[in-house]
Amino acid sequence: MDFFIGHYNYWIVIILMMVGLYTVISRGNLIKKVIGLNIFQVSVFFLYISIGNVEGGAAPIMAEGTTVYSNPLPHVLILTAIVVGVATTALALALVVRIKESYGTIEEDEIHNLDHSL
Repeated sequence: MDFFIGHYNYWIVIILMMVGLYTVISRGNLIKKVIGLNIFQVSVFFLYISIGNVEGGAAPIMAEGTTVYSNPLPHVLILTAIVVGVATTALALALVVRIKESYGTIEEDEIHNLDHSL
């Protein structure tokens, strides 16, 4: 039982990842798909942040008496990934707006039927 409690952050990552994946696969609404992708993305952020954490580690600054350092690279990569994620979400939502203007709907099945009925 201590194994599960000690690794709760990985369980949160798994749950968020499965919720995001399920939302993307099971929903036909394009906005819900974008939200599912964002949930999946957040789970990956949590995974990298969890991996970058070192118990008892200090900031990588040379100081007297410090022997264990945390690696700052995962945190820097996540900051970059957050910026890319926001830009991707903005682009996806802009595309959804254009699809709504063109087809009058954001439901995947209705768009598919409109495309193949012409």
